Amino acid sequence: MQKTNKRKHDNSPNKKTKKKNPKEISSFNEPFPNHLRPTPEECELVRDSLLSLHGFPQEFAKYRKFGSGSGISSNTSRVNQIPKSEQLEEVENELEQRESVLDGLVNTLLSQNTTDANSRRAFASLKAAFPTWEDVLAAESKYIEDAIKCGGLAVTKTSCIKNLLAGLFEKKGKLCLEYLRDLAVDEIKSELSGFKGIGPKTVACVLMFNLQRDDFPVDTHVFRITKAIGWVPDSADRGKAYLHLNKRIPNELKLDLNCLLITHGKLCQRCSKKWNDQRSEPNITPSCPLASHYCSTSNSKKCT
Repeated sequence: MQKTNKRKHDNSPNKKTKKKNPKEISSFNEPFPNHLRPTPEECELVRDSLLSLHGFPQEFAKYRKFGSGSGISSNTSRVNQIPKSEQLEEVENELEQRESVLDGLVNTLLSQNTTDANSRRAFASLKAAFPTWEDVLAAESKYIEDAIKCGGLAVTKTSCIKNLLAGLFEKKGKLCLEYLRDLAVDEIKSELSGFKGIGPKTVACVLMFNLQRDDFPVDTHVFRITKAIGWVPDSADRGKAYLHLNKRIPNELKLDLNCLLITHGKLCQRCSKKWNDQRSEPNITPSCPLASHYCSTSNSKKCT
């Protein structure tokens, strides 16, 4: 009798451990609690330095415009000076211009492993060939591949897009992700991570750019620079860097700082992935506002 009870107890649901989805990233995780960088002051200093150097990147300007989450321009002083009727018309026009969540998600998928110019061409070609997402879902894969081939990895990206649309239609009965705007951040992460081929970086991009949530995606540029200036430990992988930076960077700086780090990583020879090869040629290494930050870390050899 005792043996039977023990077996029943061992097989009870309370004893089973639920497998964690590695794609789901909880915003409550703290991978490096003793690593106290970056400080809010550091974040603001780097943001201001890069802003002075580059200005705010025009490619991200439309997302900054909707940064309040309401679709209202951040220039409140100007808004307060115009009549209410014109304010309402302006807000409605801005909301019409705002990229849909589904458009933003597919756009992010197409941007993987290619240049910005090529991903923009691929998305424009896809929309020209298939005016609605229902058309994309109904189309044969080879026609979608032809439309997006200028962005590279057409077969893989087509499969991901088709899986996304099919899964979304099966779940919601329509091809629309606007319902995500009403969900909490962790709920959005869970929803998007449930679609095959949608990884943490893609989810974070949709959160920050399309849903105007306080999130900080970590792409190759952000990861390389933040590790080099000591904002994340040398041992950090990209997933842990994402969790750490989202804890340390003030919410009000996340959008601007992220966009500026991406832009700086593309434009600055010193901070590019090829810089280690270039540093033996001092004549092509320009002045970089992050130089002093490099020097204050364990990566001080980069400042030689």
